[in-house]
Amino acid sequence: MDWNTFIKEEEMKDYFKKLKSFVENEYKTKVCYPSYDNIYEAFKLTPFDKVKVVILGQDPYHEENQAHGLSFSVLCEKLPPSLKNIYKEMASDLNVSVNQDGDLSYLAVQGVLLLNTTLTVEAHKANSHSKKGWDIFTDNVIKELNNSNNPIVFILWGNNSREKVKLITNPIHCIIESAHPSPLSAYHGFFGSRPFSRANEFLIKNNIEPIKWYK
Repeated sequence: MDWNTFIKEEEMKDYFKKLKSFVENEYKTKVCYPSYDNIYEAFKLTPFDKVKVVILGQDPYHEENQAHGLSFSVLCEKLPPSLKNIYKEMASDLNVSVNQDGDLSYLAVQGVLLLNTTLTVEAHKANSHSKKGWDIFTDNVIKELNNSNNPIVFILWGNNSREKVKLITNPIHCIIESAHPSPLSAYHGFFGSRPFSRANEFLIKNNIEPIKWYK
């Protein structure tokens, strides 16, 4: 399986035809994020057979110069609170100083699929494109990864992501769950959860090169 084949197969399904029509109309008539060319950026940077870790987000950031197709990642200097907390936990977990420039592409090219459950959003309107079909698409992504013979770490932060645990049934994979890194919940189980070192421990145990989480 490769992502291009997977996406083409999904595009043939009725739900996706409706989704595609909706998304194209939204992008023509409104300001939406990420840019149209970056909707599938996560899949471009992390090929199916290279996936080692999946970090599942919700919908893209909805302000200007933020979303670029990778969950939690931004291309601007002003970091969203959730990303600040991710960096904080990364520094604590790995006992390192972390370059907090916002762009997580360096993780994607190492095999970390930074996947949002909804891939598009209207500007300034969180969850405006949820329940339009992206949830079906990304559920099918998770099911496809679940069928992989390569051990994968699924990192699920927050209730929305943790609902996906039912899709991950293959015992060769590792599931790491915790509260979401947002300020509302970070102190209720995210801080101290050590997802980065735990993911690497699993990868090393399975003779897979670990992720260099910081740069």
